Amino acid sequence: MATLLEKVSTLISANLHALVDQALKANSMAVVDQYIRQVEDHLEDLEDAAATVGGEAKSIKRKLADHEQKETELDQAIDAFLMEGNEATATATQSKLNSTRRLIETYKEQLTRLEAEFQKLLDAKVKLEARLATMKQQREELQALMELAKSKEIAIKAMKGLDDLIGSGDSDIGRIAQSIYARLDKATTATEMQAAGLEEQIDDVLDRSAIDSQLAERRKRLGLNE
Repeated sequence: MATLLEKVSTLISANLHALVDQALKANSMAVVDQYIRQVEDHLEDLEDAAATVGGEAKSIKRKLADHEQKETELDQAIDAFLMEGNEATATATQSKLNSTRRLIETYKEQLTRLEAEFQKLLDAKVKLEARLATMKQQREELQALMELAKSKEIAIKAMKGLDDLIGSGDSDIGRIAQSIYARLDKATTATEMQAAGLEEQIDDVLDRSAIDSQLAERRKRLGLNE
């Protein structure tokens, strides 16, 4: 069990951010999927170990209860033998009671150890299940991120490929590429024209405003104001 808990502890303390970084650098989910498989396998081992230890604890509890009942009976029997004056039987029964009590102490120690092991297994199971849930959720987000990155890479390669397509020697492909560039040039020119027209309109408005102001000053100086 100690070895199992050590392996589980390693999985619980694993740096999930580092796993995600490795997956992104390699552009592969392999390292994440391997971690998830290991966690799932160890969860099964934990459940099996917990069931085994829990079963042993129940067996010890039953034996302990039986021997404690036997202890009570032996203790009462010794008193009865002494009351009868049966020293030999009382001595033999006392020896048997002593052995029974030593066995009871042994069972108690075993039960304490088994219950502690059982609790450790349950605690490890809960923690490992939480890590598994977290990693599965991050896997979905990571997969979506990789797909998005892949889509962007494809788009960038497609745009960069236009220059190569024009010089590829295929007239149909070249024509399509030229058409794409033509539409881009037209759209760019239209935008520039709109911007230029707006600037001209602004200039016209500003010029008229300045002229009107100058004429108003002249009228005032000449006393022509209405």
